[in-house]
Amino acid sequence: MPNILTPKNIVTRFAPSPTGFLHVGGMRTALFNYLFAKAHGGKFILRIEDTDKERSKKEYEEDIVAGLSWLSLSYDEIYRQSERGEIYKKHLQAMLYKGSAYEAEENSDGTGKVIRFKNPNGKITFKDMIRGDISFDTAELGDFVIAKDMQTPLFHLAVVVDDFEMGVTHIIRGEDHISNTPRQMLIQRAISAPEPLYAHIPLILAPDKSKLSKRHGAVSVNEYKAEGYLPEALINFLALLGWNPGTEKEIFTLSELIKEFNLEKVQKGGAVFDRTKLDWINREHLRKLPSKDLEIFVSDILKTQDSVLVKKITPLILERINKFSDINTMAAEGELAYFFERPQYSSEKLVWKKSDSKTTKRHIDRMIELFQNADFTSAESLKPAIWDYAEGEGRGDVLWPLRFALSGRDKSPDPFTIASILGKEETRERLRAASVKLGE
Repeated sequence: MPNILTPKNIVTRFAPSPTGFLHVGGMRTALFNYLFAKAHGGKFILRIEDTDKERSKKEYEEDIVAGLSWLSLSYDEIYRQSERGEIYKKHLQAMLYKGSAYEAEENSDGTGKVIRFKNPNGKITFKDMIRGDISFDTAELGDFVIAKDMQTPLFHLAVVVDDFEMGVTHIIRGEDHISNTPRQMLIQRAISAPEPLYAHIPLILAPDKSKLSKRHGAVSVNEYKAEGYLPEALINFLALLGWNPGTEKEIFTLSELIKEFNLEKVQKGGAVFDRTKLDWINREHLRKLPSKDLEIFVSDILKTQDSVLVKKITPLILERINKFSDINTMAAEGELAYFFERPQYSSEKLVWKKSDSKTTKRHIDRMIELFQNADFTSAESLKPAIWDYAEGEGRGDVLWPLRFALSGRDKSPDPFTIASILGKEETRERLRAASVKLGE
C-alpha cells in the first residue's frame, strides 16, 4: 500500500546517469521533481547513477551539477551510486537468503553467473498520478537479472534500494520509464519497501512530433547558457512543456512556479519543443531585468567601457534581440559598428532613388543647420527639428541620406534613434563628412 503522506515528509529525486551532457528532457524532469518537493515543503535529492563505470565520466557529472546550479535548482542531498556498493550488497544477501533472488548461469553454455530475481508471476496495478491505473502481467518478464555479482547491482535493483533507503515518496519521471515500473515494484515487495507514488510525465517532442534531436534543441543545458538565454527563462519554458497553470499566464519566476505547480495539471500527451516560444519567453524575461544589469551584459559582450554609449544603445539592442548571443551576431554583421566608428561608403549610396548629388548635398547641409539647436535627448524630441523640412522636400530624399550618413548601412534603426544616441556633435560631424563626399 502507498505511504500515508503529509506534505512535510515528501521526498523526490532526480537520478541522472553521467554518461552524457544534461539535456532539456533531463532538466525538465529535474524541474518537475524540484517544484513538487518545494511546493509541499519537502526534500529534493540529486542521485548520480554512475554504476556504469565504462560510460560514466566526471565531466558529465560536473555538467549536471553546473546545469542545476545555473538554474537555481538546489538539492538538499546528493548521492553517488558508485559509493553505495555495501548497501546494495546487504540487500542482495537478504534476497538470496529469503529466496526472492538466486544465482544462475548467465549463458546457455554455462559461462558466467548472474543473480536473478525470482518472479512470483502475477498481475500488478499501480495508480499513476497523471495517467490513472496502469496494469501489467509480470509473468511476461520472467526471472530477470538484478546483478552481475554481489559487487555489481544492475539498474532496477540499485534504483529500488536507493529510493527505499533515501525515503523517496514520489517518483516523477518520463513516460519512457513506465515499462520499468513492474520490475521495480516486484523488487520493492521483495525487500519490504513501501510503494512510492508514481507520476510519468510526457516526453518532449520535436515540432514535427518526432523524437527530440540535437537539431531541434536537445542540446546540453549549458549550451543554452552559452547562447545567452536567461536561466529564469529556460526554467519558465521547461515548466510549460507538459504543464500549464490552467490560466492565460505564461511568464513565471521560479518562486511563482513553486506556488502554482501541481501534478494534476500535467498533460498526458507529448510536449512540443518550440524554439520560437523559448525565444519569446526569454525576450519577456530580458525586459524584466533592471537596466543596470542589461547594461553590464551589453558592455561585457561588446567589450566597451563607454558607459554613456552603452546606456544609450541598450534599449535599442533590447528591442532587437531574443537572447544575449544575438548581440554578438549583430556586432559580427556590422549592425552596431557605426556606433563606435564612423562608417565608410561611396557618395552614390547617399543619393535616394531619382534624386541627385547636388540636391542631396543641399538637404544634408540644411540638416546640419537645423540640428544646431535641436533636442538630442531622444528620437522623439529630435524628430521635430527636421520633420517639416523632410515632409516638404520628400521624406525619402531627406531621411535616406541622413540615415546612410550616420550608419553607412542599407538597413539600420531610424535616423532619429541613431542621431539621438550619437549626440549632436557626432551627428553633425558625420553629416559634414557626407557633404564633403557629395561635393567631391
